[in-house]
Amino acid sequence: MTRQYFGTDGIRGTVGQPPITPDFVLRLAHAVGRVLKKTEKRPTVLIGKDTRISGYMLESALESGFNSAGVDVVLLGPLPTPGVAYLTRAQRASLGVVISASHNAFPDNGIKFFSAQGTKLSDEWELAVEAALEEAPVWADSAQLGKARRLSDAAGRYIEFCKSTFAHDLSLRGLKLVVDAAHGAAYQVAPNVFHELGAEVSSIGCAPDGLNINQDVGATHPQALIEAVKAKGADYGIALDGDADRLQLVDADGRLFNGDELLYLMVRERVARGEKPQGVVGTLMTNKAVEVALRRQGIEFVRAKVGDRYVLEELEKRGWLLGGEGSGHLLALDRHTTGDGIVSALQVLQACQRSDKTVGELLADVTLFPQTLINVRLREGQDWQSNAALKAETQRAEAELGDAGRVLIRASGTEPLVRVMVEARDAAQAEACARRLAATLQ
Repeated sequence: MTRQYFGTDGIRGTVGQPPITPDFVLRLAHAVGRVLKKTEKRPTVLIGKDTRISGYMLESALESGFNSAGVDVVLLGPLPTPGVAYLTRAQRASLGVVISASHNAFPDNGIKFFSAQGTKLSDEWELAVEAALEEAPVWADSAQLGKARRLSDAAGRYIEFCKSTFAHDLSLRGLKLVVDAAHGAAYQVAPNVFHELGAEVSSIGCAPDGLNINQDVGATHPQALIEAVKAKGADYGIALDGDADRLQLVDADGRLFNGDELLYLMVRERVARGEKPQGVVGTLMTNKAVEVALRRQGIEFVRAKVGDRYVLEELEKRGWLLGGEGSGHLLALDRHTTGDGIVSALQVLQACQRSDKTVGELLADVTLFPQTLINVRLREGQDWQSNAALKAETQRAEAELGDAGRVLIRASGTEPLVRVMVEARDAAQAEACARRLAATLQ
């Protein structure tokens, strides 16, 4: 069976257009409730959301759908996606639900789910839900309807969890931070976490109005944070996205560090503490400089498909703990079951405080390879995979780059595009190779 609604991270789309409509979301919750009741007599579901105006409507639809199937609901209000994952596990709930479209603009929204263990759910579970959606609803009778209540201290509980992932013998005293929550789900939580650990905190992107989530702020628009860090003379700036599961970091000089660099720093800190990881998982897009630096330390590195879901699958399969993406989705499975921008930032700042070095100093032995990425729009019916000229040019480029570079050609999962990426120690060489490859498709 092919999935009709679920993508790589739940169900997402433009509000008011299928499937992100209140009638479908009610049906979705009812179907999920019926799947849960196959194994549990009286399930309880937690629902959290980001700050989009459509969250009110979709929250009500989910609540009604679950209650109609005989499932109890606990409303968490605005809370980061990883906060919902944590509370699902801590509250021993049957399921966690997040209403968010992550880094997308406010006209979009989505629904994603966490298991009782706070982890992403399997393809088999999603297929079971899609099958239930095709069946006629079976409304619970009045005596069996679900109830709803609100967990009033959800944010406070999650703040304490985040703080617990930071070394108990350290603090953030002496650090001046700017925190950018992208006008999203962490607007109340994130500044408090860093303040309560001792930092002097200033905030931007912490004034949501339902329409401004991710608008010119946050992890996808770091320029606002760079300017704020310089203006306030801060040591670091921390940028989260709308649902706070990804991280970008800025230092006092305005230098932006991406997820690839921060992942390496987290590994380096484990090594310095004598906890050398067996291996690390990146993605097809992870910068080759990170792979080279890890292998130099005798740490195995493997690449998963793009998407934190696939990084997590690879980590679990191998029994490893650390992985991530350049976008800032970072996983430390001994700290949390899912990617968490706040927890990741604390791991980075912990490394700085423990070593008395800056992020730049800790990353002095890693210089990212220049990357050139060209998106080539395909003609209708164009078969790029059997393109002989592309194959020949790929072989030529790989021979030219040798061990000092990398070629990656992959189709977009959402648009009729082929993404041509070349990495090399020399920026001009990377660009020249990428342009030659792209030309064979145009």
